[in-house]
Amino acid sequence: MKLPLSQASIVQFGTSRFLLGHVAAFAAQAIENGNSQEAILVVQTSSRPEGKAKAVALAQQASYPLHIRGLRNGQPVDEQLSIGSVAGCLVAQEQWQALEHHFIYMARWVISNTGDSGYQVADDTSLADVPSSFPGKLTKLLYARFSAGQPGLTLLPCELIGSNGHVLKEIVLQLARRDYHDTPFEEWLAAHCCWVNTLVDRIVSAPLEPVGAVAEPYALWAIQQTPGLVMPFEHPAVEMASSLQPFELRKLHILNLAHTYLVDQWRQNGLTESVTYVREAMQEPWLRNGLSEVMMQEVLPVLARELPDMDLNAYWHNTLERFDNPYLDHRLEDIANYHGDKLTRRLEPVVELGIKYEIATPRLCAALGRK
Repeated sequence: MKLPLSQASIVQFGTSRFLLGHVAAFAAQAIENGNSQEAILVVQTSSRPEGKAKAVALAQQASYPLHIRGLRNGQPVDEQLSIGSVAGCLVAQEQWQALEHHFIYMARWVISNTGDSGYQVADDTSLADVPSSFPGKLTKLLYARFSAGQPGLTLLPCELIGSNGHVLKEIVLQLARRDYHDTPFEEWLAAHCCWVNTLVDRIVSAPLEPVGAVAEPYALWAIQQTPGLVMPFEHPAVEMASSLQPFELRKLHILNLAHTYLVDQWRQNGLTESVTYVREAMQEPWLRNGLSEVMMQEVLPVLARELPDMDLNAYWHNTLERFDNPYLDHRLEDIANYHGDKLTRRLEPVVELGIKYEIATPRLCAALGRK
């Protein structure tokens, strides 16, 4: 049975397979476990035909499939889950009045994952009947909620942007100042809405038709503790922290660095024609051993000094399982895009920290020398 819309206190902007395999899945599991009653209203924000088809399926189906495939503690995982947290779906361009009414009277939390360009406003205005940008839509909806005398709400953006909650807050405040010239509204946004920085980590590798997703077992939603924050649910993958910087550094300099170092060795040793995927590279003993050596002898010792409170060995173990995932076709060629920039961003800070802590990093230095 589909959950009632009156229960949908979470408004999710975006029908991406990532959110279906991440936050929406956590919400469903929390409901199943009796830890939450908070359902989701999904908003289709773009006019792409494939997105509208997914929106129709989300609106009609009581649940959608989530296929978990990968490794957990060294054992293969191949599970079919039924995700029933979505109570409805609205297409913003066609159902704005219904969306606005729900946002005013039923919403308590906002989730978003609007892609790399999701925060761009360009020449959009929140005064349009239906603004074209996500920040424009959000500002218009927040003004309607404020004008109705409703309390503020909590915003938990999932875009891969540093300090995403603070960045979104500033964009909305700029639009509010430009479009509404209403000081009490600006004060309400700043003081009564809770803008939360979050960091997401999960590979959701493929869509299922008409709606659903394939995802790896590993999942993380790191949430920065913020005054006034009340989460919609509890879940083992949700980690509360005073700062997200340790999570960001861990992901950048273990997961992302390992990908880039693996690609560097793959290119350096002429394997671009014979090895296609990360999982294939990990089956080459000398590639795997070389990666393990640079991580265990250089990267982890350096990061252990910089991040003493994090269990880096456990994260590296999880990373190896993610790289070994027999079901995931992660192309080395895709990781190799902008390789020089990635070497600089992912390896160079570890080398600099190595100098600070007097830990030698010869393999990382050699890779940086090939930029």
